[in-house]
Amino acid sequence: MFGTSGIRGPVGDDVTGELALAVGRALAAEGYDHVVLGRDARESGAFLANAVAAGAQECGTDVTRVGVASTPTVARSVADFDADAGVVITASHNPATDNGIKLWTPSGQAFDAKRRAAIEERIREESFERADWQGVGIERERNDAIENHIDALVSAVDLGRQLSVVVDAGNGPGALTAHALSELGCDVTTLNAQPDGSFPGRPSEPTAENCQTLCSVVASTDADLGIAHDGDADRMMAVTENGEFVAGDHLLALFGRRAANDGERVAAPLNTSLAVDDALSPQGATVERTPVGDVYVAEAASSPAVTFGGEPSGAWIWPDETLCPDGPLAAVKLAELVSVEGSLETLLGELPRYPTLRDSVEVADKTATMAAVSQRVDDEFDDVDEMDGVRVALDDGWFLVRASGTQPLVRVTAEARDETRAQELFDRAYEMVEDAAKASA
Repeated sequence: MFGTSGIRGPVGDDVTGELALAVGRALAAEGYDHVVLGRDARESGAFLANAVAAGAQECGTDVTRVGVASTPTVARSVADFDADAGVVITASHNPATDNGIKLWTPSGQAFDAKRRAAIEERIREESFERADWQGVGIERERNDAIENHIDALVSAVDLGRQLSVVVDAGNGPGALTAHALSELGCDVTTLNAQPDGSFPGRPSEPTAENCQTLCSVVASTDADLGIAHDGDADRMMAVTENGEFVAGDHLLALFGRRAANDGERVAAPLNTSLAVDDALSPQGATVERTPVGDVYVAEAASSPAVTFGGEPSGAWIWPDETLCPDGPLAAVKLAELVSVEGSLETLLGELPRYPTLRDSVEVADKTATMAAVSQRVDDEFDDVDEMDGVRVALDDGWFLVRASGTQPLVRVTAEARDETRAQELFDRAYEMVEDAAKASA
């Protein structure tokens, strides 16, 4: 039911009003007496939010509604409004056909595996008690959650100079980024700023392919940079002043280099480029690798020695601010970096770029294939990490073999500082997967 990113799937199939009602009841049964509830711009979010609120109130939990708001806005509001948990009705970067439910703690961190399992068990066992007429939960509405978030964004940075910025909100609730940048003195142009859960402007996920209009607008104007969000604005990707879409690994390196000093760590998933390690090394900072998923990055970022965490897909976490990936915060942080240190194009030119190869092998049995790969890798290599798939680290590169969570595929990724070596590592890993798949077919 719950993945690492909460509940997510097609509306009317995986995600229903009945399920949302059960989540609200389960939260109340688990002792969350006050929850903050918000949603993204998808129309299906209206009835799903109503169902969560009904289930929670029916079992005695108070609900504070904040309406259509970004995921980080809701996550921040849990502490702001002295609540016990937050609920966001969102499918994030998924298409308009989908919706979902994600749960947050007062620290801004998503529910961990233990908390998710407790909610899931309550739903499965229908383990809850309805309140009597005097004990039902109270519903409130707050209209200051977005303004509170904007105030926090403005307070978090100090721009060295005014910038011209193009913000593509992706028809989600990410327009608060434009408001915050305007308050910081920037000249802001917006694209797809009208919330619309059918995502008419572009697909929700802010990939290079989906952000071609943003790239063109930035390149054809005097803008200093472009910003792109996904459907709930927990992600942020960027475009240089020349209209180049910035790879997530390079954003991670820039943010990490600015956030981490000698002896400090940056949390990032195990498929992160060596470019991040090499960018941090001169200042004595290191990368702490996590399983893939921003929930795992957030867990690592809760350690005092970790000053920043990020995923190349666009999730960025500054733990001193919040443990929720905060796309608008990343946007103003990037604006600050450019305003103080120079153009984004120049900053990217200081970073190494290494060849990375990726492909997938279709398999009949993912579990058996991965077990065979694991055994062979353990026999042949010394530095093996199996926290999420099988990752092998070598002096001059690495490769990762990891099963898809949703498809009958095993994915192979390899990177090295030299193109020939990257190909060698990729070919070796790919051959292992093919051999294992044939043996287990």
